[in-house]
Amino acid sequence: MHGWIILDKPVGLGSTQAVAAVKRNMREAGYGKVKVGHGGTLDPLATGVLPIALGEATKLCGRMLDASKVYEFTIAFGTETSGLDAEGEVVSTSDVRPTLPQVRAVLPHFTGAIDQIPPAYSAIKIDGKRAYERARSGEQVEMASRQVQIYGLELSHSDVVSGNAPIDSVTLTVHVSKGTYIRSLARDIAYALGTVGHVAMLRRTKAGPFGLKQAISLDKLNEIGKGAPAKDIILPLEAGLVDIPALDLSPDAAMAIRQGRVLAGVATKDGLYWARDAEMRALALVEQIGGELRTVRGFNL
Repeated sequence: MHGWIILDKPVGLGSTQAVAAVKRNMREAGYGKVKVGHGGTLDPLATGVLPIALGEATKLCGRMLDASKVYEFTIAFGTETSGLDAEGEVVSTSDVRPTLPQVRAVLPHFTGAIDQIPPAYSAIKIDGKRAYERARSGEQVEMASRQVQIYGLELSHSDVVSGNAPIDSVTLTVHVSKGTYIRSLARDIAYALGTVGHVAMLRRTKAGPFGLKQAISLDKLNEIGKGAPAKDIILPLEAGLVDIPALDLSPDAAMAIRQGRVLAGVATKDGLYWARDAEMRALALVEQIGGELRTVRGFNL
């Protein structure tokens, strides 16, 4: 069994728990032991697109981790918490509330390459220990600034559609590079507006090539374990490669790629491709450099 299950993760479920749920359902459906991995951690308080890879698709998890993501998130103004989310302890308050025009005015300052300090309650390792573990034990955690890319940031919807009245919250849509912390972005937007804030809602709407239209609920996933056809839920391995051009190979070239040999003389431009054989089966991720085609990651389908 090879492919993808795109889960619309509910609140309260961790990414590791989601992987365990997939393993359990595949086992109950009679598929035996299936290798399973996820393509990007999603906090328990967040919902939305969580790509889960099966079998040979797990070889693409690294690509999915590196892929850009799209989120919708709500900033609740007036309260900052220790975790910069709705569950943390209140650490700062402010009576200042921005207007919608003020929010619009600051958003351009948070697009492009920006420097960001991750939350202390994060999975980043400091001297071999997770930052959140240090924070929970009462340590004063100093997080180093890092540069991330914000490809797009715009108003999604809010409690106030227009006008100059102060607002308690605002919902934004953001397209970001890997390593971007939405909680930090919400904090910094609030600071720029002269107040404080935290993330009250976080929903991932896209991860790499996968969006909400392809996502299934946890209830739908559980139907596999009860006998529902897995083919109606599992996307093919190639679904994780739609952002890369396919490269059709002759039988001899396909055999060489299967054997991990370097091919010369393939008429294609330099770049990354996914190679397929005459039967349209994915063979490998390959890269053409200087007239030579090399295997990056082979698939045993």
